Order: sequence, then C-alpha cells, then structure tokens
Amino acid sequence: MSTKHQELANFIWSVADLLRGDYKQSEYGRVILPLTVLRRLDCVLAPTKDAVLDRHRQLRASGVQNVDPVLRRAAGLSFYNTSEMSFRRLLGDQDHVALNLRAYIGGFSPGAVDVLEKYGFDTQIGRLAEAGLLYQVVAKFADIDLHPDVVSNHQMGYVFEELVRRFSEISNETAGEHFTPREVIRLMVNLLLAPDEDDLVTPGIVRKVYDPACGTGGMLSEAQEHIEAHNAHATVEVYGQELNGETYAICRSDMMLKGGDPTKIAFGNSFSQDGHDGERFDYMLANPPFGVEWKKVENYVKAEHARGHAGRFGAGLPRINDGSLLFLQHMIAKMKRPEDGGSRLAIVFNGSPLFTGAAGSGESEIRRWILENDLLEGIVALPDQLFYNTGISTYFWILTNRKDASRRRKVVLLDGRDHWTKMRKSLGDKRKLLTDDHIAELTRAYVDALTIADDPEHPQHAKVKVFATTDFGYQRITVERPLRLRFEVTDETVALLAEARAVLKYADRESLLAGARSLIGTSSATRAEFAMRLNGLGKLPAAVEKAVWEAFSVSDPEGEVQTDRKGKPLPDTDLRDNENVPLDEDIHDYLKREVLPHVEGAWIDESKTKIGYEIPITRHFYVYKPPRPLTEIDAEIKALEVEIQSLLGEVTG
Repeated sequence: MSTKHQELANFIWSVADLLRGDYKQSEYGRVILPLTVLRRLDCVLAPTKDAVLDRHRQLRASGVQNVDPVLRRAAGLSFYNTSEMSFRRLLGDQDHVALNLRAYIGGFSPGAVDVLEKYGFDTQIGRLAEAGLLYQVVAKFADIDLHPDVVSNHQMGYVFEELVRRFSEISNETAGEHFTPREVIRLMVNLLLAPDEDDLVTPGIVRKVYDPACGTGGMLSEAQEHIEAHNAHATVEVYGQELNGETYAICRSDMMLKGGDPTKIAFGNSFSQDGHDGERFDYMLANPPFGVEWKKVENYVKAEHARGHAGRFGAGLPRINDGSLLFLQHMIAKMKRPEDGGSRLAIVFNGSPLFTGAAGSGESEIRRWILENDLLEGIVALPDQLFYNTGISTYFWILTNRKDASRRRKVVLLDGRDHWTKMRKSLGDKRKLLTDDHIAELTRAYVDALTIADDPEHPQHAKVKVFATTDFGYQRITVERPLRLRFEVTDETVALLAEARAVLKYADRESLLAGARSLIGTSSATRAEFAMRLNGLGKLPAAVEKAVWEAFSVSDPEGEVQTDRKGKPLPDTDLRDNENVPLDEDIHDYLKREVLPHVEGAWIDESKTKIGYEIPITRHFYVYKPPRPLTEIDAEIKALEVEIQSLLGEVTG
C-alpha cells in the first residue's frame, strides 16, 4: 500500500478516537466500514445526483412501477439513491441526524441497501445517537473526499482492504473465520496462477475467478490484482458467496468501491443455496472453515449426492462434523470442461482431509475419485501458527483438469513447513509469517518440482517429492485365521451356559443345567468326540444347542480346526486382522511374503477387500533422528542432580 493510501486509511481510522470508551476495539469496524462505504457511494453518486432525483420525480408522477433500470441509467452506475439527503445535508440538521441518515440509507437502490442491512448498521446508528456521537462521526466522514477523481477505484480498494485488515487483526478471536492472512493468500494465488503466467499476458483475455467461502473477499482481490499486474488489459470477473452477513457486506462493499459488479457476490450457504448455479470458472480458491459440521444442510446435500455425478457430491459424503471435502467437490463441479480450457483451483485444508476415513468411507472415496480422475496436481504443507484463530498445521491442495503432459498421473508434495519467520507480536494464534522471499522460494519449488525431484543435488530436493496418483491407493484386505477349539465342561463354562440368553428363556433350563453339571470334568480335543459326550443332554432346540457349544468351546492355538459343512475352515473372529496392501501389488503375493511365514493357515476373505486412498504427507517427509547416546543423557541427569543438590543446600543452609 502506498503512503497516500496509508494516510487516507489512517485518517478514516482516526474515527476510532471518537468511539473509544463507548465501543470496544473489536467493534470499531462495525461503524467505520459501513460509513466508509456510505461516504464513497455518496461521492460517486454526487455528479448525477440531481439527474437521478429529477428522473425519479418524473417516474413517480407518471406512475411507472419498474423504476430500477431507468434510474441505473440515469446514475450511469449499478446503484443509485433517491433520497434528497447527502452527507453534507445530514449535517444541516443536527437534531435529526439519526432520522435523516436512516432515510438517506433507505433511498439507495435494492442491492446497496442489502449490503448496508447485512452490516447491521441501523443498530449502530441508534447506539451512536444514544452515546451522543452520531453527529461527530458523520461530520468526520463528511470531511473525507472520496470522489473518484480524487481516489480511484483501485486506490479505494486498497484503502478499504487496509481497514478490513486492521478490523480483522484487532478482532483476532474470530478473524480466522473470515479473514485469511494476506501473505498466505499471495502464496496461494502464486501457486494457482504461476503455471499459467504465459497465458495471462494474452491480449484481451477474460478470466472468471470464484471463491465459495469468500469472507471479506481477500482471495478474490489478490487473484484479480495478480492477473491484472501481468496484463493491464485483461478482464477479470470475480464471483463469490458468503454465509456470514457482515463479511458478505464487507466483500460486496469492496466490489462496489472498486467499480466491480457487486451482484456477483451471493449471500447464503453454498451447499443449499448455490448463488452461481450453472456457472463455471477459470480459477477457484477458498479457505473454508475447518471442521464445521453440515447437519443444517444435510437434506440438501444428501439429495444431491443421491443424483450421483449429475449433482455436486457424487464422489462421496464426508462425516457430518466436517464439510471441508464438500467445498472441494462443490468447486470441482464448477470447473470448465477441458475442451473449454479447463480450470485450476486451490483450497486450504487442515490435515483431516488427507487421511481421515478408512477404505470405503466417504472421505476415502472422495480422495479416490479425485486421484483416479487425475485432478490433484499438488499439496503444499504450510507452517503451523499462520492463521489468526488456529495454530494447527494447514495445507494447500491444488487441483486442475488440464495438467500438462509431464504432470499427468503425478502428484507433487511440497514441504513448506520450515519457510517462516517469527512475528514480533502475535495476533491471536498467528505467530508466524511468510516473507516475500519464502513465497518466491515455494512458488519456484512448486513450478520446478519435477526437475527438483530428479536432481539429488538441488538444495530443495528433500522438500519436493513426486508420486504417481496410484501411490496413494491401497487395498484393505481382511486376513482370517482358522478357528481352533478344544471342548470342556467346567464350573466356569457351565456358569457361562447358565447366563446365555437362549438358556435363560428355555423352559427346561434347570434340567439342562443339571445335566451339564454332571459332565463337569469332561473334555475332548475333537468336536465329533465331544458331541457324543453331549448326547446325554437330549434333543435341544437349535438356539439352546448353539448356546451349549459356545459355552463349552474354548479357543486353543493347538486345538482342532473348525470347518463348515463344505469342509472349509471357519474364521476365528478374535484373530481377524486387516492389512493395507499397495494398490499395485498382488494381495496373494503380499500374504505369502508378509503373513504366512508368521501365521500358518491364514487366508484373505476377498469379499471384504476394499480400495482406499490416503495422502500421508507427514510420513513422506519424515526424517529419522536417532536418540541421543545413553552416556550423554546420563551425564545430563547427573549434572541436574548436582544442580538440584546445590539449590537445596542454599534453601536449607
């Protein structure tokens, strides 16, 4: 931000001096942001104000109902105001500022009024009036000249973003819900757009950018600026959707102040109220909330999932308490077809989407679909403590449906966890910062990943790994071992029989138990022999007979192998185990090599085999560090003992 922009933002923020005492610091933005928007709109509309008022009077007199398009043309903008008031005129009636300000706001066109309503600014008008501050605050803003001839749309965007940044940082207890640190966004945009640098300079290009959880619009603004910095003649259309009313208002205001189309910022839940249904985009990026449940929109999501890939969620449904992978599927559904140019997208995730969910689960099936369709280009591991409201580790996922030939069926993993510098002052949970050098290094490493991975001498070689998409897949096999039993009647096994449900309901229970007690001490190594011993119990109902066998059967590694009627071994459910076998390996070869040398007679129940996918990025970058020598640890312990004795001597001496 230039000195001029900084000075203007400082002047606007100086209103905080008036609010101090009546407002908490974290509440300043509730007053400053909407009034900045109002003052800018007031200045932008000033040249055509009289023409709009005259046209409005004519339309009312003639009884025209649909005045909106006519007044937009009269204003020469996508918004207008039909109130006789302006900021200057508000100051002319000191006793009725609140009444006149509300009337002034009510005179804006529907889109602009919607933004101001989402700010909840009417509440602040009442609060300021009650504190005796409203006139002073309005007068302060009336002194700021935000006319487009003085402050361009581009400059106004910078000013507003600086105000949003300050507001978010002093509200750091909730900032991370809707505000992503700017340097994190810059890295994300670089990784998203760097492979397309040559295309971005094409004269007259039009690019559509979308964020389904756009917050205050920082990602959209950064992507737009990046493209326009490469091509001043590019047309960049930004689209977004936001659920939180206040942050939606901020984002839409930003679009209005920059001269963009605010109608492309939709309000509502992207899952249940898709504000851009049917649209497809060149670039998409998002930082959706981590670990937020989707129970409120469960019916909508499940109904769309039932439509398969005709809907957005055909790949699978994650567990109800984390909708992160729903956002990703939503974005993938808005990719342009490859024949139409394709799309690229980047999204911020925590570690959960990498590995949560076993084979066959919703999460695993979503990963499987993404990888089998060769959509995942790369994942970048970021330092922890980068965000305002969480210190956990985070990751960028970069996806595209137009990989170049060299990257097809490959996935790049980039370890950026060591690229950070410590902040002088923490902001909530944010204690680390990415510098411009870090951003440049990581961007270069990502773009050159294939070359780096093949060059063991490259300084970044240990931080870059390239895998085939199938490397993340595995076969979850169920390994069964034969059920081996011996048979005996003891006090303990009779007690088990007495408590069996079928026996408790058996009419001749006492007679059965008396017969069982008479067999105490009886045992056999084979089922056939033991069956003869049980003949004395008489003919029993099937359920009771089953209970008898379960009670008198004892698991024994040296016991008889039990079989079904076809002579096949029965599995011992207590010894059942699962193994993950790499996707490209034959499961029977795996069994012979890894299992049978240790467990004789084991087999795979192929009916239970499932395909799973996970991306254990931490494991791939793990570097073994041998423990310190015992002599070194022992010396350290002895030194500490001496120090403790010395300190105790000082206390007791």
